[in-house]
Amino acid sequence: MNALLSVSDKTGIVEFAQALHALGIKLLSTGGTAKLLQEAGLPVTEVAEVTQFPEMLDGRVKTLHPKVHGGLLARRELPAHMAALKEHGIDTIDLLVVNLYPFEATVAKAGCTLADAIENIDIGGPAMVRSAAKNWKDVGVITSADQYEAVLAELKAGGKLSDKLRFALSVAAFNRIAQYDGAISDYLSSVSFEAEKLSETYVPQRALFPGQSNGIFTKVQDLRYGENSHQQAALYRDLYPAPGSLVTGVQLQGKELSYNNIADADAAWECVKSFDAAACVIVKHANPCGVAVGLDALSAYNKAFQTDPTSAFGGIIALNRTLDGAAAAQISKQFVEVLMAPDFTPEALEIFKSKANVRLLKIALPARGGQTDWERGRNAMDAKRIGSGLLLQTADNHELALTELKVVTKKQPTLEEMEDLLFAWKVAKYVKSNAIVFCKGGMTMGVGAGQMSRLDSARIASIKAQHAGLTLQGTAVASDAFFPFRDGLDVVVDAGATCVIQPGGSMRDQEVIDAADERGVAMVFSGVRHFRH
Repeated sequence: MNALLSVSDKTGIVEFAQALHALGIKLLSTGGTAKLLQEAGLPVTEVAEVTQFPEMLDGRVKTLHPKVHGGLLARRELPAHMAALKEHGIDTIDLLVVNLYPFEATVAKAGCTLADAIENIDIGGPAMVRSAAKNWKDVGVITSADQYEAVLAELKAGGKLSDKLRFALSVAAFNRIAQYDGAISDYLSSVSFEAEKLSETYVPQRALFPGQSNGIFTKVQDLRYGENSHQQAALYRDLYPAPGSLVTGVQLQGKELSYNNIADADAAWECVKSFDAAACVIVKHANPCGVAVGLDALSAYNKAFQTDPTSAFGGIIALNRTLDGAAAAQISKQFVEVLMAPDFTPEALEIFKSKANVRLLKIALPARGGQTDWERGRNAMDAKRIGSGLLLQTADNHELALTELKVVTKKQPTLEEMEDLLFAWKVAKYVKSNAIVFCKGGMTMGVGAGQMSRLDSARIASIKAQHAGLTLQGTAVASDAFFPFRDGLDVVVDAGATCVIQPGGSMRDQEVIDAADERGVAMVFSGVRHFRH
C-alpha cells in the first residue's frame, strides 16, 4: 500500500506517518512535508523521484503529473486501467493525505495583500483530493487531522479501510473543496479590479456584499419537524461558528431541541449576552416577555418572571451568569422548555435531574473586549429567504453610545430615568416590530410586540402589566421606531410613563416633542431605529 502525504497544516502528521510506516505502508511526500518526515527519521520517497520531474515555479507545479493522478484515479477492478499503469510504470496510490493552503486564514488577516491571497490558492492539492475522492472505492482521502484516528483504527484492525469509511472520507473531501472554492469566490468577487494599483503590496478594498455569495454551513442534526409538524427541518452551523454563539452550546440534559426551541433560544441568548450585569431573559414565541438585571441569577430571574408570569409558562430562559442551586430551585417551580447559562453548579444540575424533559444548554459567553463581531459572538450578516432569492444585510449590532443621545424636551431625564431608558432601548432591539417596552428599576414592566399599529403595541404592553399586577407609573418607555403622531406618546404617558426614548426622524417630530413638553415628560432621541421583522 502506498500513501502520499502533502499537508500545509502539519498537526499530527509525523505521528500519523509513523503509524503508517509501522503498518508497512510506503510513504510518498512533497516539499516541506517530506523534509519534516525525513527529519523524524522516516523513510520517505519524494514525489519528484516518482515523477522524474522536479518541483518547479516555486512549488506551483509538483503533483500535477500522470504518475500521481494515474495512481489515484486507476480503478483497480478494471484490467485495462491496471495494464495502463503497468505499461507506464505507475504505482497505485491507496491513501492520500492532503490539507490545503490556508486561503481562508490568509484573507482573514488585516492587511492581506492581493498577492498573498492569490499565492494561497492551492491548485495541486484540490486536484489530487478530487481525483482520490472520485475514486473512493479504491483510495482513502484524508483532508483533516481529526480523521487520522479513525483511519488508523481500521488499518490496524483489518489492514484496509472499509467502503463505509472511504465513502465518508470522499464526501468530507468534496465538502472541503466546496468550502475552499466558495471562500476563494467570495473573496475575489468582493474585490474591485483596479489595474493602476496592482502591486505585490496592494491591499484591495473589499465590497461588503460580494458579486456571489457562497454561504457554507455544516449540518449539526436533523430535527423532529419544523415550525409545524408537517414541515421537515435540520439545524446547520457556520463552518467556523463564533465563540459564544448558540450553536457552540452543549446540551446537558433534556429532550431533543425542536425547531421552535432553537429559534426562541437564539433570541433569548442574543439578548442576554448584551448585558454586562447579571441578567435574565425569558422568551416566548421569539419575543422577550420578561427581561431584568439583578445582583445575581436568582434576583434577575425573579424580576424577569414578574413582567409576565402567564407568558413565561413554557418559555425559554437565558441567564448570563452561572445557574446556582438557589436560582435553580426557583426556576424549577415553573414549566420551562429550555434553560441556558454559561455554567451550572452541581446543586443546580441535581435539582433539574427530576425534570428530565427540561433542556439544559451550557454556552460559554464570548470574551469581553473582542474587536470583531465574530469575536463578540455575533453574526456579521443577517439573511432572509424570499421567493427564489436571498436578502442579505449587515446585522443590527449597533451599540448605543451616550454621545448619540439627544434630549429634545424641556424636561431632562434624571440619572435613574436615563438608566431605565438605556435598559428599555436595549430590550426593544430584541422585540418584534412594532415594539413598545416599559421598564423600571432594571426590569421590563410591560412588552408590546409584533403589531401592525404602534398604538396597539403600547396598549398591549399596558394590558400585560395590568395582568401581572404591575404599575406603569414612573416607567421609562422605548419605541423601536419613531412616533409618527403624538397619539402614541399620549398612550404611553397615559399609562404612567415619565420618559421616552425613540429614534426620532419623523416629519412630525416637533409635534411629538411639543406633546411631550405639554405632558411634562422627558424624551430622548437615539437617532437609530431597531426594526425587527
